[in-house]
Amino acid sequence: MLQTLNRWRIEFLGAIGFFTRIPVPAEALHVNLNQSAKFFPLVGLLVGGLSAIVLVLAMEVFPVRVAIVLSMIASVLLTGAFHEDGLADSADGFGGGYDKEAVLRIMQDSRIGSFGAIALVLALGLKLELLASLPEELLPLLVIAAHMASRFFAVSYLASLEYVRFEGKSKPLATTLAWPSLLFAGVCGLIPLLLLDVLLGLICIGLLTLLRWLLGRYFVRRIGGYTGDCLGFAQQVFELVIYAVFVAWLSF
Repeated sequence: MLQTLNRWRIEFLGAIGFFTRIPVPAEALHVNLNQSAKFFPLVGLLVGGLSAIVLVLAMEVFPVRVAIVLSMIASVLLTGAFHEDGLADSADGFGGGYDKEAVLRIMQDSRIGSFGAIALVLALGLKLELLASLPEELLPLLVIAAHMASRFFAVSYLASLEYVRFEGKSKPLATTLAWPSLLFAGVCGLIPLLLLDVLLGLICIGLLTLLRWLLGRYFVRRIGGYTGDCLGFAQQVFELVIYAVFVAWLSF
């Protein structure tokens, strides 16, 4: 039992080290990311939790829109814009590539193009507008739940799609997820959303499941599977959908 708990501790720290700028012990830097993948939604708890804390504190001093921007900055600093980078690279690749090889080549380019820049501006602007449209008392818990649920749906592609490798050397990445690990990630990622609001949580889960399927088909059609950038792109889209559902429902 103690060995299992210690292994989980190292795997969780490995997930933190991979997805954030938080220093972790050296032993966690060499962990098998396939084993750490089940903890990715819990990294969302960490990132969303910091964003929520900054949001709550900033709302005591600044207008809500300024507080939201500060919380977004905090999450970007904590993750090193990990998922936003995937969003930009995917937008550039899928927007500018006409075949699989071109898409992957553009994704691998560290420079940002027109599609990527536009996608980032629109995504961050939309996130600000959606969050600013919600009741202030709902924002902290919703941000946490959205970070966790969106990461679960993104990482779930590891269990159903094939990982597409770039030509040449690729950075380490989790590429498979066993079904027990998928179940664990699902429990961690979805329960906070359901606890926040059962009905809206179920609506979000239903829409995200449909969107996950549609995005998965698109990834397979364009490049034959997914890359790490695709997962970052998907996480950003899933997070925005959660906010959009709450805004649409509460607007009635």
